Amino acid sequence: MTSKALLLHEVGLRDGLQMESQVVPLEKKAVWLSGLLESGVDIIQVGSFVHPVKMPQMADTDELFRRFTADKKSKAMLSGLVLNEKGLERGLACGVEMFCLGVSASETHSRKNTGMGTDEAVARIIPAAKAALAAGKRVQVSVQSAFGCGFEGPIPEERVLKIARAYLEAGLKSISLADTAGHAHPAQVERLFGAVLALDPGIDCTAHFHNTYGLGMANMFAAMRSGVTSFETSFAGLGGCPFTKTAAGNVATEDFVHVLQREGLRKDISLEKLLEVARDVAKHFGREMQGFVYTTGPISVKTAVLP
Repeated sequence: MTSKALLLHEVGLRDGLQMESQVVPLEKKAVWLSGLLESGVDIIQVGSFVHPVKMPQMADTDELFRRFTADKKSKAMLSGLVLNEKGLERGLACGVEMFCLGVSASETHSRKNTGMGTDEAVARIIPAAKAALAAGKRVQVSVQSAFGCGFEGPIPEERVLKIARAYLEAGLKSISLADTAGHAHPAQVERLFGAVLALDPGIDCTAHFHNTYGLGMANMFAAMRSGVTSFETSFAGLGGCPFTKTAAGNVATEDFVHVLQREGLRKDISLEKLLEVARDVAKHFGREMQGFVYTTGPISVKTAVLP
């Protein structure tokens, strides 16, 4: 287990809710966002800036940002996902603190998700990311479908590295590798993150895993072994890309925090507050979620006393 500080980026309000056909009211999202802020996680992704007709679930993203960036007291950074220049304009207008922009290493997924091929998407995303940096904002760029694609199958690692090199050449050193289809396995995770981290000594990598085949948590620890210190998770394990072949949830934030705290890490985060959010999410949707600890309850961590 790494001794470096681990950064937690909670993406449930965006990646978690984008797969839900039942549109969550603004006030309910505000309750969950308040709980996440109180939990002490480092970054919270409030939503994405997409056309409201294409994704009604994200239609109130601008209003959520305006409400929670006004007179903000929490140390948590509020992030938003943008897919193009228009999204960037909206994000800058409503107070986004960290912009997340991405390109899929899968040509098929890229076209389904953005209407553009991978090369065209790179050419558009990089200038938008640089504009966000010029505006004084924090920026993270990602490679989606980095570990495989439900439509295309295995993705050549060189394709992922090519996109990462393009980011680095543009001065973008905060890079996330996203396992959009959930195809990643631990050995592959260590190998690919190791290759990306070797590209530049100043690079900062983030891991984002979907739990489609039950390997999400194992992949988180594989990424950690390779030197990754930033992780994206979703409350109650909600999530999935609506433009991938088989969508499934993320690693649950509360589950990840639970295991970290058993290892003596990130005890500053309120696990109980995260569990409250997860339980309310399950109650709201009226079904069991993909997370575990919100139903089982946490294991009490106590110092063993030898007889």
